[in-house]
Amino acid sequence: MKNILRNSILVGIVGVLSACTDLQEVVLDESFTGSGLSETISGAIAPAYGQVSSTWRHTNYYGLQLIASDEAILPHRGGTDWFDGGKFLAAHTHSITPTNDLVTSSWNELTRNISRTLTAIETLRPLAENGNDEAEAALYEMIALRGYLNMLMLDSWGVVFRKETSLETSEVLRGQDAIDYIGGEFLSVVDVINTDRGSGRMTQSAVRGFLARLHLNAAVYRDPYGTPDFTEEDMDRVIEYTSQVIDSGLYELSPEYFALFNDENHSNRELIFALDQRGVLEQEHSRWTYWSLTGSMWGRPEFPSSDGTDGPAITPDFYRTWTEAYDVDPAAADNRFYMQNQDIPEELRDLTGLSPANDADHYYCTTAEEYEFNRGIIRGVIWGPRKDENGAFLRCDDDPNEYRIYPVIQIRGNGPDRDVAYVDHELQVDFTNEGRLHSKGYRVSKYQFSRTSPNANDFSSIDIVLMRYAEIYLMRAEAKLRLGDSAGALEDMNTVRTSRTAREPVPAALESIDLDVLYRELGFEFYWEGLRRTNQIRFGHYEDSWTEKTDSDPQNRLFPIPQSAIDGASNTPGYLRQNEGY
Repeated sequence: MKNILRNSILVGIVGVLSACTDLQEVVLDESFTGSGLSETISGAIAPAYGQVSSTWRHTNYYGLQLIASDEAILPHRGGTDWFDGGKFLAAHTHSITPTNDLVTSSWNELTRNISRTLTAIETLRPLAENGNDEAEAALYEMIALRGYLNMLMLDSWGVVFRKETSLETSEVLRGQDAIDYIGGEFLSVVDVINTDRGSGRMTQSAVRGFLARLHLNAAVYRDPYGTPDFTEEDMDRVIEYTSQVIDSGLYELSPEYFALFNDENHSNRELIFALDQRGVLEQEHSRWTYWSLTGSMWGRPEFPSSDGTDGPAITPDFYRTWTEAYDVDPAAADNRFYMQNQDIPEELRDLTGLSPANDADHYYCTTAEEYEFNRGIIRGVIWGPRKDENGAFLRCDDDPNEYRIYPVIQIRGNGPDRDVAYVDHELQVDFTNEGRLHSKGYRVSKYQFSRTSPNANDFSSIDIVLMRYAEIYLMRAEAKLRLGDSAGALEDMNTVRTSRTAREPVPAALESIDLDVLYRELGFEFYWEGLRRTNQIRFGHYEDSWTEKTDSDPQNRLFPIPQSAIDGASNTPGYLRQNEGY
């Protein structure tokens, strides 16, 4: 029975693990090999860290968090693309069922990730008990990683699986029992785990940050369907752990906001925990870069396959949180909203009377080294390299090392603008025939198209950011605010707002704060980073209406446990019960 449950609930992980523990398959970076760690130790931890990439893939946990929030919408583009069984439509409207593939794949990849940490722990524990210091240090990292992954399970499904050996049956925990277990995992290592491994590994600061996140959301985790009761004890713990990170002096806020999401971000001192993608990790990717962007554009002129996918767009409702906060265009008030990298000559900006049929000479020239696509929230007509009939990028006559940059032609989809008009992103995007066209909706270009990748889409060297220093400050601000310290909360929030000094316009310090202002600020600082759904639930906005979503059932705060997992545990009645409302 134990083996049946283990293989069913954790999706047959044992077979997967046996194929993925070879260090030749998964190498994260130089810290996993050579003199720092033995091959046995590195071979144990690399699959666990490496699996984080699949867990946070756009069609797994990241997509589940993003599309279920008010930040994004992914319609059935043109009636031809991104239907995928309706899983993204259901995520947006909060009409997910236990057979939804987005839920199932997210669950499978996350439980696989947890299983890999357990395998690593079982390998490392006897080595550590025999006095191997390197194994002991790695063991602490795996316990912390397991705690983090279980917190993702608790956040999305309200359950945690506790087990210490692969031969025993997992114990299913919910509510306070789950909080205590995860907190115990973190507390068991927080005073002994490394302090200097960097953002690609679990460190003391990461553990403290996740302890703060756990206590900040504990009121929701205790009673996921009710009104959160934020206790003084929890908020004190948030302040304690975040203050320890701040007082450590190890981190600083990045003056350039978008540098947090560039090729060289591994060395950015704002990152606390991230998926390290600098090595030859087989799962590394740039899905967070190109998923939203139009498929008619190529992000790097030297890579003819670096196109977008016409995936999700920002919802009009989330966009309006920006415009309602500022008296001017958000791009003129807050440098986190947009970064203009393309220097389009003034004489080319007026496209009146121009179309793909008569624009052969309407371009400017730039080298691959100089070219960089714009970042942030992308609106209107966009510019990029163009291909000839043979699929090669057009070069400039005067210098073959330079590429022609044109207004981008709408070449994807089946709308009336295909091949005869430019990509012109408009605010409105929805599930209607007009609103789902490939060009509809403002897009998000937060992560850079990697210059170190062989094609800008795969094998990216850009680390995927999972916790950063700004979150530490804003968690402390929220805890202070909920305890009545508005002045302290305002100071922490403004520390983050005014820190992005590398480029105008620097967001101005605010004069007052309340929960609505802080909630809005969390949206500005962390848009499309996988935190919005959790923040919406904690602030009481997950039952709001936006775009095509009108559902207001609190039971949809948790996702359904996949039917395949329920069926796999059916030999033990009552072992794994479905979440309420499903």
